[in-house]
Amino acid sequence: MGRVQSAARNIAFGYVGNMVTQLLGFVLRTIFIAHLGDTLNGINDLYTGLLSVLSMAELGVGTALNYSLYGPVARKDYEKIKSYMLLYKKAYRIIGLIIAVIGLAISPFLPYLVKQPEGVGVRDLTLYYFIFLFNTVSSYFVAYKYSLVNAEQNNYIQTNIITITKMITVTLQIVVIIATENFYLYLLTAAFVELAQKIFVSNYLNKRYPYLLDKNVEKLSKEETGEIVDKTKALVFHKVGDVARLQTDSMIISAFINVTQVGYVGNYNMILTSVANFVNIIFNSVLSSFGNLIATESREKQYQIFKVYRFFACWIYGFSAVGFFLLLTPFIVIWQGPGKVLTVSVVASILIDYYFKGDRIVLSNFKTAAGVFEQDKYLALIQGVVNLIISIVLVQKIGLVGIYIGTIVSGLIANITKPFIIYRVCFERSAKAYFVDSLKYLAVLAVILGILTALKSAVMQSITIGSFAVMFVLICVVFNGLFLLVFGRTEEFGYLWGIIKKKCRKK
Repeated sequence: MGRVQSAARNIAFGYVGNMVTQLLGFVLRTIFIAHLGDTLNGINDLYTGLLSVLSMAELGVGTALNYSLYGPVARKDYEKIKSYMLLYKKAYRIIGLIIAVIGLAISPFLPYLVKQPEGVGVRDLTLYYFIFLFNTVSSYFVAYKYSLVNAEQNNYIQTNIITITKMITVTLQIVVIIATENFYLYLLTAAFVELAQKIFVSNYLNKRYPYLLDKNVEKLSKEETGEIVDKTKALVFHKVGDVARLQTDSMIISAFINVTQVGYVGNYNMILTSVANFVNIIFNSVLSSFGNLIATESREKQYQIFKVYRFFACWIYGFSAVGFFLLLTPFIVIWQGPGKVLTVSVVASILIDYYFKGDRIVLSNFKTAAGVFEQDKYLALIQGVVNLIISIVLVQKIGLVGIYIGTIVSGLIANITKPFIIYRVCFERSAKAYFVDSLKYLAVLAVILGILTALKSAVMQSITIGSFAVMFVLICVVFNGLFLLVFGRTEEFGYLWGIIKKKCRKK
């Protein structure tokens, strides 16, 4: 099967898997809040985020090793594959043990991280945390085997296993919540199913790749091991910085405000992430195509495609950001009631970062495809430090919105610096055009948002399912109509329209 067909299959399964898991997640969260309450919902979100921070111990080892497997897999060099997989296995077992040790060391400090856990004692906080820790640590003893599946461009196997596991887990957890309203049983149900999944995956992949069970495995050369170490070192800074910037919000909220607020923010983030995941599948799927483009086409052609990719991102992320700003809080009101909404300033801050994050995905994907790593290896680390300092200082002065101001400021560092790197290294031209385009897109978004806000005041005088549906349709029609009116004659839209017409002719 060719790369295009493999990518299409992986994207298709990715969409189906994402749709199923997000829908199940929404149903489960609704039932969870109704039966177990907002405090446990906040603790659930907090520990999920905390274990994501602990997973920082991976520090890019997986990325470096996955990259190293592509060549041997393409050549069907099974001896070399065995060597890399043995290294991967040892590395991930060490990582799992490191996370276990760090996780246990953190446990005495949980009462300081969880503020105002109404009705939850220290003993329960600790035991809940140990169940989360077990799930995270145990995954490292199986996860390395997926690297070979993914190197063969069979990502759909991992996607399908995760989707089926999620379906079983959520179904059983819903039954447990309704029948017992017991958080321990809720967590242990997930732990049991996921442990069974890990055992199944290990046995399944052993049968799929029986040569991985061979005892006679050659060690990698010093040069090959050194290459992996060098790649890992370059990725360490990105990993640490990303975790400090993206995974610490829930801990800061819990420590400085209260753990219930973590759950309220989590409600918004769940809806936001559900849609963002679908959008990201589109943009991340073209990464290999960028690599081919850079290897075979002129810089001028690369620049043209980059502008098209960037135009499309600003369109899609702009559309979804405006839609979320107008409809996210009404959706929460319909779903959970008016008592669990965030202030307009907090929602606006979250969505400003969401929009600029879309721009960063374009920059990061193109930079990755071009192999441009060294120039900004310290950037993510700087962003992480800036985010922590601003968030911790401002949360004590202006509350929740201060945390997201830190997130926005730290994110904009990349939005400002990465274009200079890409335009200089990849296109050999000034980045001025990039920032001019940014201002044009932002100006159009501001005007469209103003128009739609005025329409919302007329259409949604009260929040009902009917007024929500009407406003949703208006946003779709007005936003896309005005965006096309402004940019419909640009080269970027012309290129996209040409692709659409070709696809239609083939059908």
